[in-house]
Amino acid sequence: MDTSDADLAAALGAVLEPAWGRPVQVTGVHRLAGGASRETWALDAAPDGPGTPVALVLRRDRPDDPDAAGMAREAAAFTAAAAAGVPVPRLHAHGDGVPTHPPAVGTPFLIVDRLDGETIPRRLLRDERWAGVRPRLARELGGVLARIHSIPPADVLEPGAGDHLRTGDRLDALRERHDRFGEPNPALELVFRWLERHRPPAVEPRLVHGDFRTGNLLIGTRPDGTDGVLGVLDWELVHAGDPMEDLGWLCGKAWRFGSAEPVGGFGPRAELFDGYAEIAGAAPDPDVVAWWELFAAVHWAVICRMQAERHLSGAEATVEMAVLGRRAAESEHDALLALGLTAGPIAAEETPELLDGLAPAADLHGRPTVDELLEAVSGFLTDELPGALDDTRLRFSARVAANALAIARRELRVGTGQGAAHSERLSGLGVADDAALAVAIRSGELDGRADVVDAVRADVAARLLVANPRHTSRPG
Repeated sequence: MDTSDADLAAALGAVLEPAWGRPVQVTGVHRLAGGASRETWALDAAPDGPGTPVALVLRRDRPDDPDAAGMAREAAAFTAAAAAGVPVPRLHAHGDGVPTHPPAVGTPFLIVDRLDGETIPRRLLRDERWAGVRPRLARELGGVLARIHSIPPADVLEPGAGDHLRTGDRLDALRERHDRFGEPNPALELVFRWLERHRPPAVEPRLVHGDFRTGNLLIGTRPDGTDGVLGVLDWELVHAGDPMEDLGWLCGKAWRFGSAEPVGGFGPRAELFDGYAEIAGAAPDPDVVAWWELFAAVHWAVICRMQAERHLSGAEATVEMAVLGRRAAESEHDALLALGLTAGPIAAEETPELLDGLAPAADLHGRPTVDELLEAVSGFLTDELPGALDDTRLRFSARVAANALAIARRELRVGTGQGAAHSERLSGLGVADDAALAVAIRSGELDGRADVVDAVRADVAARLLVANPRHTSRPG
């Protein structure tokens, strides 16, 4: 344990002491992989006197983005959820991270039990270990969501807290967030336009988890020996709103991780709805959930751009945040697919096979070409470096870096031609640029124009060919 980890251990012991009523020795502090907006740490805490160490998890804000009110809201959510019968880790302590005397946790934090289970989607959806529980999870998750939605919002949300999440119209707020980047996107405008014209009826606001999905669900063995949901994690986006937002988010294609099953990759929507009705007393309206599922696609596209901005602004300059910006193309495709406006790449020239043999030719600089250099670095990141790393976070970053190089290689091969084709499509529509096309779509003056849909589909296919050409082959 280095000096900074030792200081953090001392600070954690200090905040646990009043919660447990006796001195606490903290050991084994180390940061865990994952956590796009907050840091996650593992630790062991041993109370003074008899007793075995307790395995705990620390969640704390990044130093550049402290949010004491948000952390207090998440802590309140853990407490209220436990009282409502929602499976959550037990909350031990939380605070603003800045006590009157050092050492300090440093930023707002909370400490909960570290439960023995699995959160990694590819394991939950593919490993034989979880084959028995997978068919039951869609129904079980429906019941869990119904319990969350039974919690009075006032038990978690202070008056005025989280207004950016819980007041106003979610669609209007999302569109406003997209507009702030000043990067017109005709594909998103087509989907925004449809969502605007088909809004579901307003409902009495209920507590909404805000990020209920595979990856934020801990699955494991319960005390009775059965497998199931041990904990619902990451309550930082909790807000008041339409509870069907949670169901639509869980069913979003981004959270199926290649599975054909729509409910988080685990099962069919009917099972989710039945499990919800068992607890709530009424089944969800499938059309309303479908609206929120489409909303989830554009929501994730905007979030991808928001995460990329963290890299571009220097707030969190990491390859993971940078690559997320390009993943927006996946959600654009998924949204058009949900509306029946695309089925995949629209023409032979837009397919991944085009990439074969299209490496830039050797020129003044000779061999290896820039493409071949990028390929060599990518091979190092995927084949050599991970075996030399003990840090799982660095191994993950190496894989992401290799993906970034693959994106760059594909753009070098086809980007120039794609740009020319894009300009030709805009000219054929009689608009000067994406901004003009986006404004025309938003105004409704292009409603029903098949050539507009064709042009938008082609642009999305071109972006997806570079960002992730295999995405269109994924189920759903």
